[in-house]
Order: sequence, then C-alpha cells, then structure tokens
Amino acid sequence: MANNEKLSRPLLLFDGDCGFCRYWVARWRILTRGALDFAPAQAEASRFPKISKEAWSRSVQLVTPEGEIYSGAEAVFRSLAYAPEHAWKLGVYRHLPGAKPVCEWAYRTVAAHRNLFSKLSRLTMGRDPEPPSYAFSQWLFLRLLGLIYVIAFLSLRVQILGLVGSRGILPAGLLLQLFQKNFGSASHRLFPTLAWFSSSDASLKLLCSGGALFGLLVFVGLAARPALILAWTFYLSLFTVGRDFLSFQWDLLLLEAGFLAIFMAAWRPVDPPWRSASHSHQTLVLWLGRWLLFRLMFLSGSVKLLSGDSAWRNLTALQFHYWTQPLPTPVAWYAAQLPAWFQKVSVVAVLVLELGVPFLIFAPRRLRRAAAFLIIGFQLLIAITGNYAFFNLLGIFLCVLLIDDVCWRRWLPNGLVQRIVSEAPAPAHTRLASAGRTVRAALAVVILVVSGSEMLMTFNQDKLVPGFARQMVEWQSPYGIANSYGLFAVMTTSRLEIAVEGSDDGRNWLPYEFKYKPGELARRPPWVAPYQPRLDWQMWFAALGSYQQNRWFANLLIRLLEGSPDVIALLETNPFPNAPPRYIRAVGYEYHFTDFASRRATGDWWRRDWKGLYFPVASLRGQ
Repeated sequence: MANNEKLSRPLLLFDGDCGFCRYWVARWRILTRGALDFAPAQAEASRFPKISKEAWSRSVQLVTPEGEIYSGAEAVFRSLAYAPEHAWKLGVYRHLPGAKPVCEWAYRTVAAHRNLFSKLSRLTMGRDPEPPSYAFSQWLFLRLLGLIYVIAFLSLRVQILGLVGSRGILPAGLLLQLFQKNFGSASHRLFPTLAWFSSSDASLKLLCSGGALFGLLVFVGLAARPALILAWTFYLSLFTVGRDFLSFQWDLLLLEAGFLAIFMAAWRPVDPPWRSASHSHQTLVLWLGRWLLFRLMFLSGSVKLLSGDSAWRNLTALQFHYWTQPLPTPVAWYAAQLPAWFQKVSVVAVLVLELGVPFLIFAPRRLRRAAAFLIIGFQLLIAITGNYAFFNLLGIFLCVLLIDDVCWRRWLPNGLVQRIVSEAPAPAHTRLASAGRTVRAALAVVILVVSGSEMLMTFNQDKLVPGFARQMVEWQSPYGIANSYGLFAVMTTSRLEIAVEGSDDGRNWLPYEFKYKPGELARRPPWVAPYQPRLDWQMWFAALGSYQQNRWFANLLIRLLEGSPDVIALLETNPFPNAPPRYIRAVGYEYHFTDFASRRATGDWWRRDWKGLYFPVASLRGQ
C-alpha cells in the first residue's frame, strides 16, 4: 500500500464506468450498512500500487485494513460477510467442495458479458437497486394468518359437538380410549392433543374458542409468538381428535404455515398495529414459507400427471370438475357450460400454473412478483367456482411472502409501510439471538429433509430416501410440521350423491336435507367458503367408496336413529322433529348439472338418476 497508508475500514474498488458494477455496488452499500467503503477504481486505485489497471477493470478488488487484497468472487463474498445475514455465503465459498471454482467461473462469465447481465438485472429486479426487505410482508402475513385461525376455529366451533362431541358421530373420548388400548404409552406421542386432559364437550368448545381468541391476538399484534404457539397447539389438538373430519389438505397446510409463523414472530408482549411483529432479517423462515408455497403448487400439478389419469392427460378433466367437485358454487354451473375446446385450454393453463410458475418463486424480484400475481389469480378462479374452506385464502396469503417492501410502498400509503419497516427490529448479536438463529437453522434442516423425502416418495423414488430421513418423516407426521400436497390427482368423472332417509313404517321414506351439498334439484349451489361444512364434505368422500370403507357413516345413521341433537344440528332439515324414525337407510343418486335449456324449462340446477341403495335399511335393536 502506498506510503504504508492504513485503512480504517475495508475498501471495495470497482469499475466506475461499468453500469452493472454501479448497480450492484449500490445494493451492497445498503446490505453492509456502512461496514466497509466503496470507491471507483479510477479515482482510488493509484493509492494501491499492487492493483493494476488490468486487475481492477477485470474484477472488483477488496482491500482490508491489514493490507490484504482479494478479487473476483472471493472479494464479493468477503464484502457481503460484513452483513451478518449474508456471512454464510463466504462459508459456502470457502468450505463447500467445488464451490470456489464454480463461483469464480461464474464471476468471470458475468464479468465478460456485463452489458447483457446489466440488462437482465434491471429486467428481472427492477431499476431500483435497493435490496429486497420483507418486514411489511411478514407483518402482513402474520396478521392474515391470525385471521385464518379465527375463521378456522369459529367454523369448527359450531360443528365440533356434532362431529366429535359425546353425542357426535365419532366421539373424541371413545377415540382416545381406542388409541390408549392399541398404542399404550406411545399414544400420547403418536396422537398429540390437549384432549388427553379432558375430551368433554365443554373442553372441545373451549379449544375452539381459545384458538379463535389466540388467532385474534395474532391479528391485532398482541403477544404474537405466544399466541401463535397456543393457536397451533389448539388446532393440532382438534386435528388429532377430528380425524376423518379434519383430514383435509388445508388443515395440514394451516398446521405447517402456523408452525413456521411461530419462528417468524417476535417475543415482544405487545406489538401495536403499526409495528412489525417479525424480525426483518429472518430470511431463512421467509424462504421456508416460499418453499411451502412451491410444494403446494408444484406437487398439485405433479400428482395429476404421475397418477396416469386419462382425464388430465387428454385434457378433459375440467369437463367433469365443475359439477363433480365437492361443493360447487353458482359460477361453477356456468363454467360447466363452456365449450370443450375452452375446457382443454384451461387444463393446459392449470398445468402450466402448477408445474411452471412455482419455479418463479425463487427468481428475482419482478419474476417473483409475477409468480405471486399468477398464483393469486389462480386461487381466486378456484374460489369463485368451488367452496374450499380457507384453502384459497391461505394460498393467497402465502403469496404475500413473495412481495418485498419496495413493492408495498408503491401500492400502499408510503407512510404506513415505512413506519412498519422502520420499526422492524434490527439484527441482534446477543447469545439469545445466536441461539435463535441456531434453532431456525435446525428447523430448516428438518423441514428440508422431511419435505424433500416426501417429494421423492411422491415421485416414486423411495429407494433414494435414506433410513434416517424415513424416521424423521415418521416422527414429525403426527405434528404436521412438513407435509405432502397434491389436489385432484385423479379426476372424478361422475357424481354419486348419498341421500339419507328415515321412516316410521319401512314403506314411506322422508329425506334428511343437508345444509350445503346437492339435494333438492332446484336449490342453487351455495356460497359457503371460507366456512367449511365438514359433514357435507365428508359425504362427498363417502360417495367415492362404500359405507364399509367409511366407518363413520354407520355412526351417523345411529345418531340419527337416536335423535342426537348435536348431529341433527349439522343438517338443514329434520323430517322427524318429534321423535327419531324407527328405520333409516341411505340411497344413491347420480347427479349432473342441467344445461341452459333444461334450467329454463324446469328451474332446476341439477338432474339426477336413481342408482340404488348405499346403506341397507337399519334400525336400533329392540325397535
């Protein structure tokens, strides 16, 4: 160094005439928060005789206060290491076998084509060099997740006694006794639920009410992390005893998203509405949220092709979907009338959205934002044609994690966004913060190993899953920490509807009308989401098999013969208001949407054909 000049801070020299270099240096200035200096080599390189013009014009040069000089990719990684959240990149460069030559080759390739990569940078990342931050996105996501918890718990509260109460279809108390009998001391680990302490009707309703309260606390920003822990624990407890009635993919999705959110939130007891409830530097958990969204979308597309179902492969799936799905909306009736060519084009669009767009989740800012808009639009289309509880809302809310604070400033009042971003806690370096980073790293390892193993199994590559990974998958399975997804792998091409009928004499039969599933032909398909009528949904699944394959179905009929008020409350009409019927049976009808001509003539949304008995005539012993 000339004249033994000493630097007080590291200095990164770059080619001041290079637009690509200026763009990235502007980003690095913000990332490193003043920990090092930046200067054009044209103005400062003369201070360092060891650095030739050829050297600094070929690559950036990092000069340390100790007089050491680094160039190329190593200079970049050592510079970024002054930002604690990026220090791991230098570790990968230095210690991962093969990383150093690959990084240096990539650096040389980019340096040799700066104009091209300069255009690509601005095209994919925007002209604003500010590095993406996600304080507002995490703030918003946590509050939206709290709203989902409120919806999920309140939706379940009005049904819980009829489903798993003491006079319900599958009483939780009897289920826990069965677990205890079959699994002994391991039952508490295999079936985690607070209902082990009490499975009374009051306790079940308390779990629903308490969960809704904790979701509300998350929504308003009060004790966010403790509230998230309790909300997740309460939902897991209900999920465990709900079994058949809480076995849907959005229940698993809520458990997984809710578990990740615990590590995104802060421990502060009170978070005012304008203050971020999350650590803006917790990028690891942010990426795990994106990985969840990727798996949700990509696996939903993959299973459609892996199943070998001809309806997806010959592009006819949507010619059946709108009227065979569990709870269609009125819009679904109109969508089913669209011409066959449009339905085929729509199937292609679905497969592109589910198999191609998810990869943009990991792309730079503009492409990632495009992925968010496309996925949100896709979820909205699903929501207007089918009632899928809170699934579409949760899928949309996960997309919030793809949008950075720069975008929010453009779309929302800048003062609101800036206040939340500025209030987000800065990275801490205490032992507690270090322990937190270690916990998040361990969480990432568990989720990536488990979810990666599950993906290999989905793709029929079980032999590639090591033994320890299989054990991890089995261990976490009862807790829903990482799950496999995939909707409508096989398209149903007909619709059997089960009608439950009662009789006092065995000759005259009166039907029980369900609240939302198809029944009366003239009844319009309902709008019900984000509420989920879980018995109506389960009736759809029962129709895909026999009553022997759906053990709960016989219990439903028994409860109706007993006149259980909790179960009857799940239905729209009770044709036996004074006393339960003496006999009961279930019959099957094949349902199909009507067309424009039939609906104009009859006013009916549905037409049906008798298929026969689903469950034979039964009565309680002694009747």
